[in-house]
Amino acid sequence: MSSPQPRPILCVVGARPNFMKIAPIMRAFREEGLPAWLLHTGQHYDEDMNTSFFRDLGIPEPDINLGVGSGTHAQQTADIMRKVEPVLDEQHPAAVLVVGDVNSTIACALVASKKGIPVIHVEAGLRSRDRTMPEEINRVLTDQISDLLFTTERSAADNLVREGIDIERVHFVGNVMIDTLHYNLSRAQPIGDTLAEYGIDPRIADDPAGFALVTLHRPSNVDDPDILEGIVGCLGQISCELPLIFPIHPRTRARLEDFGLMERMASNRIMCTPPMGYLQLLGVMKESRVVLTDSGGIQEESTAL
Repeated sequence: MSSPQPRPILCVVGARPNFMKIAPIMRAFREEGLPAWLLHTGQHYDEDMNTSFFRDLGIPEPDINLGVGSGTHAQQTADIMRKVEPVLDEQHPAAVLVVGDVNSTIACALVASKKGIPVIHVEAGLRSRDRTMPEEINRVLTDQISDLLFTTERSAADNLVREGIDIERVHFVGNVMIDTLHYNLSRAQPIGDTLAEYGIDPRIADDPAGFALVTLHRPSNVDDPDILEGIVGCLGQISCELPLIFPIHPRTRARLEDFGLMERMASNRIMCTPPMGYLQLLGVMKESRVVLTDSGGIQEESTAL
């Protein structure tokens, strides 16, 4: 009589930064023959961005897509919880693995914890100590209800111990986002190809002075017209000395248009593009002299580069 198949681990993604973190985990599960399903909450969904990221990173298509979409933090978190509960009831996973600090992370961890399903948090223990950031709330609460906490840096364990978490549940494993970067570095799209695709003068890449890569998306930076106007003014000043390549997040573009700031970006020194795929952005980041960003993930990637 054959032994029963082990129950799968349910891996959760919800937003673009999660894709880079889940890719090496799903790859390792495949290599070890461990059953794992991928659940996409749809917290951030852009068809073009999702398709390119899954293709570029070699992530299998999600087994389950909740299709939650955008909304306020409360609406989004509640929708994810409401939609993931029947999935857990039906699938009975061995554990729920969450990454990072987005609303999908805390929502799925909370439902799993209340159902007695073990929670695994990858990238645990990171702290900004800024409770005005929604991500900080998500990090702290997810760590409190997780059974296994995998950390990317040594200081994370100190943070967790200070918050009363048993060190026996904490394991220092390194940074999966940087695993993804190194795995894909040789596959990064050549910058000349990317510039040509977006109609940008390729001589920018050959200029000894270099260029800067800009990304901007955090609500605290783009939702306030005064703050966003100040950032746009600052970018204009910087562009006088260094040309800027600026892949504009859909949320940022909408705010720039709402606040009448988009025309100020019309400069031959500020080259605006649609959002780039992972391999495109990696190629541009690798060749840039400076990175100006409010993305925690890009800060880590640029540091590793």
